[in-house]
Formats: sequence, C-alpha cells, structure tokens
Amino acid sequence: MSLRSRMAPPEEVGPGHEDDHIVAAYRSKLLEEIDLAEMSGLAAAERRARLERVLGHIISREGPVLSTVQRSQLIRRVVDEALGLGVLEPLLEDASITEIMVNGPDAIFVERSGRVEQLPLRFASQEQLMQTIERIVSTVNRRVDESTPMVDARLPSGERVNVIIPPLSLTGPTLTIRRFPRAYKLSELIDLGTLDQQMLMLLSSFVRARFNVIVAGGTGTGKTTLLNALSALIPDHERIITIEDSAELRLQQAHVIGLESRPPNVEGKGQITIRDLVRNSLRMRPDRIIVGEVRGGETLDMLQAMSTGHDGSLATVHANSAADALMRLQTLGSMSNVDVPFEALRDQINSAVDVVAQLTRFADGSRKITEISLLVSHGREPFRTVPVARFSPAPIGSDRIVRGAFEHLPLPRRVADRLYLAAEPIPPSYGVIDGVDVLNSAEGSGI
Repeated sequence: MSLRSRMAPPEEVGPGHEDDHIVAAYRSKLLEEIDLAEMSGLAAAERRARLERVLGHIISREGPVLSTVQRSQLIRRVVDEALGLGVLEPLLEDASITEIMVNGPDAIFVERSGRVEQLPLRFASQEQLMQTIERIVSTVNRRVDESTPMVDARLPSGERVNVIIPPLSLTGPTLTIRRFPRAYKLSELIDLGTLDQQMLMLLSSFVRARFNVIVAGGTGTGKTTLLNALSALIPDHERIITIEDSAELRLQQAHVIGLESRPPNVEGKGQITIRDLVRNSLRMRPDRIIVGEVRGGETLDMLQAMSTGHDGSLATVHANSAADALMRLQTLGSMSNVDVPFEALRDQINSAVDVVAQLTRFADGSRKITEISLLVSHGREPFRTVPVARFSPAPIGSDRIVRGAFEHLPLPRRVADRLYLAAEPIPPSYGVIDGVDVLNSAEGSGI
C-alpha cells in the first residue's frame, strides 16, 4: 500500500488513486457496525475516538497487515470519509491555508501566503464530492440539487463555503472554502508590510476621533483583516454592533453585539438581509456600527446612520481605488427600494464618509494599504478626495518580491483641527496644509 504518515504536510497527505477502493471498503464495513445517527449526541472528539476504536478492531480482525504508520493513516482516512470532509480534513487543519478550491473531483487548489497552488489530491469520484458537499450544506439546513444548484453556507468552525454544481458549473461540482481569518493586530500588519508606523498612528487617530472609515479593496486583499484590526482601537466603554453576512470579525471589547444575516430556508422563507440588520441596529442604541461588507441597498441605511449621530462607524466595500469606492457606494445606495436621486446619494456620501483606506494584493501575495484618502467634498458637489498616504512600488526584481515606500502627505487644516479638538495627535511625518490640494476626483460621467 502507498498509505503515508499522517504527520506528512497537507500537500503530501492522501494515498494514491489505487487506495481509494480500500478506504471505501473499510468505510462500508465501519458503517455496517456503527449507526452514526445514534452517535449524534456525542461531542465531535468523542464521536471520532469511538469510530477509530471500532475501525481498529475491524482492521485487526480482517486485515491487511499494516505498519503502525500505515494503520494510523488508513484509520484517519476512513474516519474522515465517514464523519468529516474526506480529503479536505487535513487541509482544514493546516493554519497556513487561507482558501480551499475544489474544481471538480480531480482538481484541488489551495491558497497559502497569497499564492495559489494545486495539490496532488483528488476525490474518488464525483459522487464522493457531492456527498461531501451535501454533508456541508446539511449542517446549516440547506440543500443542493438541480433546482438549487448554488448555495452559500458556513461550517460550524466558521469557514465560509460556496457551492455551485451542474448544470451551472460546467467543470462538475465546485466547492470553495474560505478560512476564518485570524485576528491580526495592527502591529503584526506592520511586520507584514501592510502599512508603516506613521500610517498606523494616523489611522489610530482617525478611529479614536470618530471618523467614519471605509476599507476598500478587491477580493482577498485583507479588508476584513484590516477592519478587525482597526476595531481594536475603539474604546472599551462604547457599545459596538457588528453586522456581517458570515461572522468573521473578532472584537475584544466587552460591549459588542454581533449580528449575522440569514439566507432563506429550503422553502424560500425566513431570509434576514444585511439591510434588515442595519435598520434594526439603529434601534439598539449603538455608539458605533461595523458592517463587514456593504453590497446592496443596505448602503443607504449605513450612510444615513453615519451622518446622523453614529460617527466612528466602519465598513468595507469592493473597489479598486479610493475614488472607485465612493462611486461604488453611490451605485449600491441606488439599489435600495427607496427612490433616491444620484445627486442626493452623493450628498449622503459627502456627509457620511470621512476616510477611505484602499488595500491592494500584489503579485507576490503581499497585501498593502496603497492609499489613504480623505473625502473633502460637500453637499451635492462632485466627489473630491485628498490622499494623505500612499504606497509607491518599486520595479519587481528577479526574486519577484514587491518592494517600495510608503509616502506621507500633509493633512488639510479642517481635518487637522478636528483631530486637535478630539485631542488626537497628528504623526510628525504628515504636517498640515491650509488649502485643500485635490489630487484625485471620483467624478464620473453621467453623474
């Protein structure tokens, strides 16, 4: 047999294709002797331990003769198939993996340190992959079939899951698992090169002075990670309400209420949207509201909250630049069921948003704040932003590592005065200008 040590790294875990039938055979034998439904009341660790004991007796009784290493590997694989997520179980235990992508039964990719790589792993068949998918979605009372071929779910341990199957997926059942992000401190983000000390001091002053901050960036740029790190700057005595599609934020303050949206059930009923939660949060006497991501009509409610007494709120949005973020907020706000002219939405954004922090993921997998901009426009006038920090990358060398320098630019006098009145320091590398030197404009055609 080619069964390998269970202590091998995840990219090496998993037997070759010739061992799939052995695992399937012992899984059948195990399920003949154990009723999983009767074990549903046991804790996960106890349930796994009992299955391993029973399977050990079956192997001792029926063979084959295996070394200790091979025996342990076989037991683990069979129990993973019977109880867990099969070949995905070792990947879920590897903290270095941030995303697992299954493109049909024969192609499994993972992301580590911002880089995507294919692993020499596979499911035994499309049917086995579908069984794994059904096991995942059943834990959240969902189903996946031809009538419902696209599902979002979350594992009990917090991982976010997206499933899409034929006929929508032409490559077979496709499964994407996004790991629950580790809560990084801002000091750790400095070590990773996401920002520098002067930018940290500036963002800290903004959050403590109750500026409304939008964290913008593309998929996988670290928006939630930065949002979580910034939230640590909020004073402990404030009442914070977090609103997310899938709960990922891990705030350390004592007075935090976490709200999570809910998809419709199998009958298509019971859906609770982000917008429902934002509107309800306004009745909960929040000091600050944190929205994991605005992506629809809830944007209008969030903007109204920011501009009517809930200063210091935080949110993320998908955008490729600070200017694009403002345009996207305007577009998303128009998606509400309230008929609001674009000019009025522009007024809302100019009144509500103070700071946009733009994140970018580079070719080497690193994530950096490439721009911090202040919104200085008023009323219904076109969006005008002033950059106060940015990252200037250097040409990539032979090692393919992205290097560069963070630049610090002066703050407008009005912003400096607001920090001064809040008793928040201005980092020495920034300085103050009396005029407003507008270097960016988010004004677009047709607005």
